[in-house]
Amino acid sequence: MIKIKTTNIEVELSKLKILKGRTPETSDEEAQGVFATLAPFDTGGVFVGSFEGDSPWERHIAGDELVQILKGKAELTIIMDEGEQTFKLSAGMVTVVPKGLWHRFHAPDGVTVLTVTPHPTDHSSADDPRLDG
Repeated sequence: MIKIKTTNIEVELSKLKILKGRTPETSDEEAQGVFATLAPFDTGGVFVGSFEGDSPWERHIAGDELVQILKGKAELTIIMDEGEQTFKLSAGMVTVVPKGLWHRFHAPDGVTVLTVTPHPTDHSSADDPRLDG
């Protein structure tokens, strides 16, 4: 039997805390209660959460990641063959991070994101994650 789940994003966000002062070194413990899984999707899920600061580098080797900015703004930096490219995103914008590319967020004033993220996810706090171990 197929189960289909519907979710009210605003209700789920109201249950979460905002992670202030996020850094690439923020631990999983510190980030607990910041992101919610709204629904399973393919190998990963649909996620939502809010933070201020900087995420670590991450990449998804199983597929593309859809990113939608629900509130606030962020810079999304993606490392491509020709170097880093930074995109300024604000509420209402959406983009897709191609499979396997390292990327990170810079949101000093805060951002609420909805992502459709494949698993697994690799993380790195190195300056250049391509050179990380």
